[in-house]
Amino acid sequence: MADKISGWALQWGQPAIIAGAFEERFARGAFDKHLAQNPDVAALWAHDPSRPLGRVSNGLLKLRSDAIGLHFLLEPDPAAPLGQEALATVGNGTVTEVSVSFTPVVEEWTDDGDIPKRLITEARLYEISLVLWGAYGKATSAQISRASSNNSAARRRIEEAQRRRGIL
Repeated sequence: MADKISGWALQWGQPAIIAGAFEERFARGAFDKHLAQNPDVAALWAHDPSRPLGRVSNGLLKLRSDAIGLHFLLEPDPAAPLGQEALATVGNGTVTEVSVSFTPVVEEWTDDGDIPKRLITEARLYEISLVLWGAYGKATSAQISRASSNNSAARRRIEEAQRRRGIL
């Protein structure tokens, strides 16, 4: 099984302060309508269109809206230098955040606090990016998914622990 990068591009309802000017949040399912229209969303390295990692149309990027937020599964090409870089830097924990490029379609503004607040209830999604620091910070995530190798590694650790205790 090839290594994949997965996580949440953002979490519903989590606030981010944008340029110190306003607080922004996404309502649950804000991208659902746009995703249902089969958009060709791309996965990029740091919002750089010259550094693509995958896209929906080639099957290397999968997106879904769940109860937590906008979940993604990205399978960068391990034979490509950029794919190797993405897998290595996410795998070693250097890059752990995600950012999104979008256009709001429906938004609600309130001005009842220290700064204005924007709730985006519908938006068009163009790309997600692996980034060092994203606007939504730790409300996003990127980590390596190695389901089959993780199972094997866990089994080896358990067996080794059992051997040390004389169980095996």
